[in-house]
Amino acid sequence: MNRWLTFLLLVAAGVTLFPFRSPAPLVYSPGEGWYYEPVGTTAKWTRTRAKDQLEVAEQAFTNHNYTITMHAANRVLKVWPLSDYAPRAEYLLGRCLEARGRDEAAFDAYQNIVKKYPRTDKYEDVLWRQYEIANRFLGGEFFRIFWGYLPLYPSMDETAKMYGKIVDSGPYSSVAPLAQLNIGKAREKQKDYEAAVKAYEAAADRYHDQPTIAADAMYRAAFSYNKQATTSEYDQGTAAKAIAAYTDFMTFYPEDKRVADAQKAVVTLKAEQVRGNFSIAQYYEKNKQWTGAVVYYNEVLQMDPSSPYAAQARQRIEVLKPRMQTPSAS
Repeated sequence: MNRWLTFLLLVAAGVTLFPFRSPAPLVYSPGEGWYYEPVGTTAKWTRTRAKDQLEVAEQAFTNHNYTITMHAANRVLKVWPLSDYAPRAEYLLGRCLEARGRDEAAFDAYQNIVKKYPRTDKYEDVLWRQYEIANRFLGGEFFRIFWGYLPLYPSMDETAKMYGKIVDSGPYSSVAPLAQLNIGKAREKQKDYEAAVKAYEAAADRYHDQPTIAADAMYRAAFSYNKQATTSEYDQGTAAKAIAAYTDFMTFYPEDKRVADAQKAVVTLKAEQVRGNFSIAQYYEKNKQWTGAVVYYNEVLQMDPSSPYAAQARQRIEVLKPRMQTPSAS
């Protein structure tokens, strides 16, 4: 990594410190970077009307000549930014960037479309393309630096933000429910289960009229609560939330194929709650806090009177009751 950075800095310094004569202006275009463009309109791919310039971009794209496509599309955006051809030019730019594997830049180009041209007939298609790009990052694709050429790292935080932009751009589009769910999946991969639950609950609430989405969101929220509960010792509150979430899921979607898994998870969570309460009772008893110990031994009995801990809990309650009446006893 350090060698790459050193090399790139030396190249940049060389370009800056050693001047050279350029036969044409050096032009920067977003997503494309720097390239030379002859003065005036002498280049073979330049045209004097927006419609003709876009046709050049279209033909080049059909021929898989992405360099010319990007030059021509960028020229439409630079010279005729308010024309009716600008949205299509921006779309072609995004398609070329995707084809070249520059997904971040492609996502940004598509984002320009939804921001600047909300009435374009490509709006839904653009959101789906952004969704597919975000899915690639969810799958582990690296984010890049230096104009998108140098792989840096995977980032679930940046991926979640991409899905968030899709939802914000079209909250009631066909792709938004899936994007909202995938915000939760990205947060799960971060092991940020609290944020995952929020994302899933938002999906279940906003898209409650779509049973497939709502059921998946409710199950994933319960699963995230479950994961959060198992990463925190004696986190009784989160375990209770997980049980409640699984119960809601089973109540609303009793025919879902994941109900059996939810039932098993509830049994496991309740067993963990019993074990946790028994351990807390032992802690109080060890510190001679008899009342607190009896309270938690009783919790064990109320949660599951047939559990392996129940017999021990009953026995300890009988032992501790006399001590509760005589605080000075040891």
